Amino acid sequence: MSSSVHTTTDRRPLSGAAVGTLVEFYDFAVYALVVPIIAVAFFPPGDAGAAVLASLAVYGVAFVARPLGGIVFGRLGDRLGRRRVLTLVLTLIGLSTALIGLLPTYGQIGLLAPVLLVVLRLLQGLSAGGEVTSATSFALEHAPPGRRSSWITIVIAMSAVASVIGLLVVLGVAALLTEEQFTTWGWRIPFLIALPLSLIGLWIRLRTEESPEFERAREARDLSRTPLRDALQQHGTAVWYAVALSATSALSFYYLVGYFPTFLQLTAGLSRIQALTANGAALVVFVVALCAAGVAGDRVGRRPMIRWGSVLLAVVAVPAFLLASSGSVAGALAGQVLLAAALGVFGGGSYTALLEVFPTRTRLSGAALGYNIGYAVLGGTAPLLAATLVTVTGFVAAPGMYLAVVALLALVGVWGIPETRPAGTVGHDAIEPAR
Repeated sequence: MSSSVHTTTDRRPLSGAAVGTLVEFYDFAVYALVVPIIAVAFFPPGDAGAAVLASLAVYGVAFVARPLGGIVFGRLGDRLGRRRVLTLVLTLIGLSTALIGLLPTYGQIGLLAPVLLVVLRLLQGLSAGGEVTSATSFALEHAPPGRRSSWITIVIAMSAVASVIGLLVVLGVAALLTEEQFTTWGWRIPFLIALPLSLIGLWIRLRTEESPEFERAREARDLSRTPLRDALQQHGTAVWYAVALSATSALSFYYLVGYFPTFLQLTAGLSRIQALTANGAALVVFVVALCAAGVAGDRVGRRPMIRWGSVLLAVVAVPAFLLASSGSVAGALAGQVLLAAALGVFGGGSYTALLEVFPTRTRLSGAALGYNIGYAVLGGTAPLLAATLVTVTGFVAAPGMYLAVVALLALVGVWGIPETRPAGTVGHDAIEPAR
């Protein structure tokens, strides 16, 4: 009996981090799934292509707020604890996403509609800026020895599972309604579902306990009063590694969840059902690949996974887009699966390493800053830039060429990252303080 209770208690932090992240990114992903409808509902009629680009730009707006969210919630997490931040960010994104489902359209209130949409997307971005590094740090600091990477990849995988769930919800609602009903008001339902989902996530997170590493640091009075400044001054190299690793992951991931659903419909000519189904299947592959790579990362180390993953991303990027643009469901699936598998390998080392290179006292501030800069610069711009590259060049694989270059630059930029797997329970000695 005691063994069973102990096992349940040990796994509760992982469940809290993972389920909360799932709810958080369900909310964040739903917008990307209905971009063509958002374009019609919230922007002036006339030029459909311009409206889609505008809605993709609003998608990227949330990423502008992510670094600020990382700074604010990172400091709170390093000063007050990881658990408090996890409840705050989930509350914020639940409310902001549900409000998107209640917004009047352009036809009802004119230009105020896209303005309000931008405000709510900024609030989503603030929340997302604090979510990932808080949840993964919480899991990392609770993880059993030798299973840190496995736990982290499970948490990160929930962001893709969230997209799959969002897909199923969108497809389910669309199947129950006529096309006119779905485009007129049915698209709002997935956004409104965010509120009860957030309440479930909050209930799970409130049943967890604070990170033992943070508690030990607090008891030893080893908490930093200025964690962001200390991270920049003492661990500047680590911040750079976090930026480079996160930027590569962000570009790849948001191609999958933010761009491909629209690309497959508007460029490859697939129907909404075909595009979303192929995208959902590829995301399932990503989840499996990432979790398997997390186990491998615990065995062979973080650095080999990062290097192998970078090379794979560079190799498959262009073929992935060529296959996806073939006009067939099989090609769409094959192209996305290539990209998903390569990203999974890369993530098997990168997501854990970008946390372990920081000590407990500055982990959230340093990792959140680097992570969110990477995601703001390359993740938030990924859908819009990809669409622009295709439009300007007329070459459907131009976004893949861009990804290949980024992956190779990342390989060079983080070549010297230390292997953090053999380190003890924290990354205090992983990197020399920046001079």
